Amino acid sequence: MKKILFVLTLTLFLSHSIFAQTKTEAQNIFAKSYDYVNDFEKILTPAQIKNLNDFLKANEAKSKNKILIVTTASITPYSDLTDYAMDLDKHLLSKLKLDTTVLIVISKQLRQIQVQGTDKIRSKMSDQDMRNIVSTYVIPELKKGDYYKALQEGTLQLTKKLE
Repeated sequence: MKKILFVLTLTLFLSHSIFAQTKTEAQNIFAKSYDYVNDFEKILTPAQIKNLNDFLKANEAKSKNKILIVTTASITPYSDLTDYAMDLDKHLLSKLKLDTTVLIVISKQLRQIQVQGTDKIRSKMSDQDMRNIVSTYVIPELKKGDYYKALQEGTLQLTKKLE
């Protein structure tokens, strides 16, 4: 089953180029397993990860919407966060059988965030709704350097909108 995605990319600051390789080679960069919160960049404390994990797990049990967060310091060999996130989502579905409703990829190092959702949520949330949530609740906290609060507020607003 092919998953259709709508994509929202917000670049916090200027992105820079990264050496590109083929997407086949890139598939090897993704982890072999994922939880609700995957802090590969180490920007959250263990308590913050647990709180977000518990919230997202409870939300999925209640609403059947799976929200997954991935932090990463690098998207090498990709040069674009959108491509990275789309291939990560394909990897999650095809290799790990994780069907996410919303995937949030954030990089403190790259100063970028990518939020994407499946086509099945369009009846509850438009691209503009998602942009509004990110710009209203996530971006202000990211600018303050509070990644936990940004993710906490963002996921809370996303779950409310998806109810």
